[in-house]
Amino acid sequence: MSVRISTAQFYNTNSSNYTNNFAKLEKTRQEANDNIRVRTAADDPVAAARLLQLEQQQNMLEQYSGNITSVRNSLGSAESTLKSIGSILQRVNELAISSGNASFTDSDRKANADELGALEEQLFSLMNSKDENGKYLFSGSKGDTPPYARNTDGTYTYQGDQTQLKLQVGDALSLAANETGYAAFEQALNTSRSQTSLTAPAVDDGRVSLSNGQVSGSAVYNDRFRSGEPYSIEFTSSTEFKITDASGTDVTLEATQGGKFDPSGTNTEISFRGVDLRLNISFQAGDSANPDAAIAGHTFSLTSKPDEITGTRSPGNASSSQVSGATITDPVAYKAAFPEGAVLKFTSATDYELYASPVSADSRPVASGTLVGNSATAMGVQIDLTGPAAAGDSYAIKVDTHQNQNILDTVSKLRTALKTPIDSDPVAKQNFKASLDSAIGNIASATNQVSSSISDIGGRGQALDIQAETNEALSNENTLTQKSLRESDGVEVMLRLQMQTNMLQASLQAYAKVAGLSLVNYI
Repeated sequence: MSVRISTAQFYNTNSSNYTNNFAKLEKTRQEANDNIRVRTAADDPVAAARLLQLEQQQNMLEQYSGNITSVRNSLGSAESTLKSIGSILQRVNELAISSGNASFTDSDRKANADELGALEEQLFSLMNSKDENGKYLFSGSKGDTPPYARNTDGTYTYQGDQTQLKLQVGDALSLAANETGYAAFEQALNTSRSQTSLTAPAVDDGRVSLSNGQVSGSAVYNDRFRSGEPYSIEFTSSTEFKITDASGTDVTLEATQGGKFDPSGTNTEISFRGVDLRLNISFQAGDSANPDAAIAGHTFSLTSKPDEITGTRSPGNASSSQVSGATITDPVAYKAAFPEGAVLKFTSATDYELYASPVSADSRPVASGTLVGNSATAMGVQIDLTGPAAAGDSYAIKVDTHQNQNILDTVSKLRTALKTPIDSDPVAKQNFKASLDSAIGNIASATNQVSSSISDIGGRGQALDIQAETNEALSNENTLTQKSLRESDGVEVMLRLQMQTNMLQASLQAYAKVAGLSLVNYI
């Protein structure tokens, strides 16, 4: 049996071989020209899949690079602004210390107050700084809202939030691109959290003065002082005092020198459970005959400052009623659940609901009730209004626990104290000294908080530098890997090119012979 192959089959086969070899040669020529081996998945499916993964990684690394630049620029603006604020606080501290000079008069202190006023305006402006995109630096996620607003009573309110805007800068690292005003300015510990009051004699005779005190040890104050208040400080002689806690236990040994003091000392300091108090003894005519009798019996109470609750009406309220005051009527219920920030909303002229701040569309009330007269009571707090409310009215309720005090309020209070005349008023002088102690302590606390924010930004900057180096190394390795997968081996390509050229020539010769065959050749 024999197989017959027609001339057409020979022709077609040789033509196909020639075409295929020519196509391969052209592809190799192009590869030799641009050195690219993998153009499509058909060239090398495995390499093409790996190249796709590498390209995606490279795109992500480029995105990280852009994010690193954004974070670095934002943090740079915040750091520069915070350093300017720190410089102003340094000058504020110098003015505060100089104002305690015994030779200063009311006019000298007023001059310092005037300079403080200018510094206060600078601080207010810097704390409301914007970035290059017109967004407020320290408002958190509320970039279109000024972080600080000045109230009608001269105090300042933080209007931003605590949100840190994070950007991905590496496969496993996200960094905050902003520093919130809450972290930088609102968390400065308030050193003026205690207070004293004379309980005996009924009328102050001016012999014994005891300052409100400054919190020097926050941890001790929170752990030890708060658990034993209110305290009674009784002077038993002109050189000794006794301190008893709320249960009547004698805790004098925890005070400086075990309750002993030098009556001739000026502004003698008493330290007790994290609180430093300034004691001043002023003997009067005739006291030298029996100094112990002159001082014995003077008694003071020592407690933490009670929480202060204030309210502000919403500008869009239908009524003109405002919050006139707030009173804690049930301390247990108040301490258990009353939020530090709340919103009182009226669903009718008499019915109200209390929400914890911030209020969102899905927020639920934490308490509700009906007005009694012009007073609303919720969770142990009675909130008094100046008049009838209207449906839709809302009021922002803020609780001041005295735990923290923002920088602007500290400067404002110091400025007020410096403007108050004290030259001819011993009581005013004592109050001024207490205010000055408070200001100096709180300025130091505010400075520390700003410095802490600058350090935190510096830490993030270092993390950015390290991540940028890591990303660059990954990008370089990625580029090399892509090159090894995509590009050709020059020697191998030239050998293949020579071989395919030879094969094409052979195909061409075979094709020419087949094309020239005919029956005439055999006759």
